[in-house]
Amino acid sequence: MAEERKPEKKKKKKKKVLRRVIVTLLILTVLSGAGLYAWARLKSEYTITYNEYTATTGSISNSLSFSGTLALRDSATYTASAAGTVRGVYVSEGDEVKKGDKLARLSTGTYFTADFDGKVNVVAVGEGDSVNAGDTLVQIADFSHLKVSFRIDEYDISDVAVGDSCRVVATAAEKTFRSRVESINYISSSSGNVAYYTATAYVDVDDGVYPGMQVTVTIPQEEAVNVVILKEEALSFSDRNRAFVYMMGEDEKMTEVGVEVGVSNGNYVEIRSGLRDGDVVYAVTKQEASNSLASLFSGIFGGQRINNTNRQNTNRNSWTNNNQNQNRPGGNMPSGGGTGGGR
Repeated sequence: MAEERKPEKKKKKKKKVLRRVIVTLLILTVLSGAGLYAWARLKSEYTITYNEYTATTGSISNSLSFSGTLALRDSATYTASAAGTVRGVYVSEGDEVKKGDKLARLSTGTYFTADFDGKVNVVAVGEGDSVNAGDTLVQIADFSHLKVSFRIDEYDISDVAVGDSCRVVATAAEKTFRSRVESINYISSSSGNVAYYTATAYVDVDDGVYPGMQVTVTIPQEEAVNVVILKEEALSFSDRNRAFVYMMGEDEKMTEVGVEVGVSNGNYVEIRSGLRDGDVVYAVTKQEASNSLASLFSGIFGGQRINNTNRQNTNRNSWTNNNQNQNRPGGNMPSGGGTGGGR
């Protein structure tokens, strides 16, 4: 009797194992199908949009910019040293005078002559007028040779030296003049927690530029001429801060191409290696997914869309505009990043 029960138990045990195997296979089949469905859904709903840029040949510079003010370099006001009568006035307002030219004469026998070449700015008396000691007679000023005063903050003072060439732009008159840094006062003044140092340059100006006008002083730092340049926004960076761009392969898939960058002005950057003139590159501008899980697959798959509206259109051999750091009166240009980045 006991021997007959043993085979029955064995049969029941085999059936249980078989059922478990079947159930397990069904579960795996369902999970596999669900996974494939989710994969297909995620892939179809994930899109990467690229902007297109073209590398070209041009010139680029990196510079420091500071705000300054124009002031008179030479001016003189002539006053009576004692009471008397004006015997003669030999100039009128607006006259050009040379050093040594007569300006006025008093009854005391005193002659007033110009101390330098300039223009008569004020004639305060006429012949026969009575004057007291200290009264103004004539004022002359040199409006052709002006002084530029500008402030350099503590972050940039080590990058500026006496003798550096500079460009002075009179903002209101829209005129540009060449000069060089004449002197730097290294005794600082403070504005908040930042120390400032006053530098001086001199400019020869023409009509329409006057003392008191605001100017921008630009001091070149680095320059690259006739090199491959690219919009800085076209660059991407790895976790190790290595610069690269995306390029489309023959299979129409994006691949990463490493580049070495050089001088940057915050708008364009020099490409020292990795690209040639005319190469078309891409940068990710938007990534769209149906949910947060889809973003995990961004490096594995995804549809791609090319946006041509932001194509670079730079003329060959162009001089790109210098970019001024707006955070403080003077400042280093933003770095191009990566190997060999600009200031």
